[in-house]
Amino acid sequence: MKSFNNRYMTIVAAMLLSSFSLLAQSVSEKNLRNHLEYLCSDKLEGRKAGTQGEIAAAQYLFDQLSQAGLMMMTPRSGQDFSIVNGSDTIYSRNIVGIVEGYDKRLRDEYIVVGANYDHLGVNYLNVNGVEQKQIFRGADDNGSGIAVLIEVAKLVAQNSYMFPRSIVFVGFGAAEEGMAGSWYFVNRAFPFIENVKLMVNLDMLGRGDNNNPFQIFSAMSNKEIREIIDRIEDKEPVALSPEIISAQMPQADYLSFHNNNIPFILLTTGISREYHTVRDLPKFIMYDNLKNISSFTYLLLEDVSMMESFGVDGRKPSVNQQDSERVYAISECTKSPRFFNAEEISFMDNWVYKYLKYPRYAVENGIQGTVVVSFIIEKSGEVSNVEIQESVHSTLDNEAIKVVSASPKWSPGEIRGERVRTRVSVPIRFILRENK
Repeated sequence: MKSFNNRYMTIVAAMLLSSFSLLAQSVSEKNLRNHLEYLCSDKLEGRKAGTQGEIAAAQYLFDQLSQAGLMMMTPRSGQDFSIVNGSDTIYSRNIVGIVEGYDKRLRDEYIVVGANYDHLGVNYLNVNGVEQKQIFRGADDNGSGIAVLIEVAKLVAQNSYMFPRSIVFVGFGAAEEGMAGSWYFVNRAFPFIENVKLMVNLDMLGRGDNNNPFQIFSAMSNKEIREIIDRIEDKEPVALSPEIISAQMPQADYLSFHNNNIPFILLTTGISREYHTVRDLPKFIMYDNLKNISSFTYLLLEDVSMMESFGVDGRKPSVNQQDSERVYAISECTKSPRFFNAEEISFMDNWVYKYLKYPRYAVENGIQGTVVVSFIIEKSGEVSNVEIQESVHSTLDNEAIKVVSASPKWSPGEIRGERVRTRVSVPIRFILRENK
């Protein structure tokens, strides 16, 4: 029996070592290139939220994940949602697939891998009386993230026996519209959000040179991230390993998870010179690096899937944290903050009351009232420092804070043409009505 066990363990070890050594070869540079070429093609016209190009990109992602063997949690048409933008309503969708974990004890815990697939669409110029169309193809932003997501999903599906926890792959729509897709996934659509242990965000991964190095951001401690990277490198030499960055974090879909106290890891090569320009093209993507980043991402998922716990050191992203600067009242502004070019009432009608969810505990216990929430509109338009000014009950307070914190960008307040930080307060009413 002992010799059989030794032989069995030797075979298993050999299989695992073989799988590691073949990992780099199993990520296809050709496939990565094909994904980018399609997502950036004329047909998709820049994948702007609410357009046929975005729908085509979503369907492409669905087909790729389905063919990879993932169990799809959305139909091909996606998990749809809408955003009110001024007088327009934008319809978008998320695409979600899952590889179930093998461990009966852990398979109901989830690691979410997410990337947005939308971009800026098209712009029309009149040049010498001739109309010309510019396509913002978004190869790096964020075709690169979606390409990596697809290839990593294939690897995870092929090696599902290595993942005790379930790995959920999500393509977020409408990220360019205030990261609406990730907000909707976290706050409205994913029924098991309380069991999400970690979110891995793939955003702009197409570079990796000295000017745009491969980086890893997280609200987990540097020590914990360092230990993860060390375990990966001990397991297999990686061709490209990320730098741990503790500075100001780029804005990305991880924020929707972080605002709900879910640990996150952001992988990125940062903002390039071509960011949000028509020159963000597939020809500038560093495909060899993209292949190596895909391999690293797979090994990262394999490692964190086996972790016992995920610590958070309490740091918040340092986006627009300018607490030393003066905060003005709306009455002091010569130009008030605007929500999608409308007054505060638009924020209440088209955002707060559209996405506000009456907590079940409050309904069952007859808790109602008006929660007054104050927050700051930063110079960048971001919402920060969300606080309860008048409380009703913790369940209602928490829901009010959650919805306001996830607000898309505003147009900031101004004083004589200069942007200023502005304090805004809004009453959020929770009212129970009797069924007749």
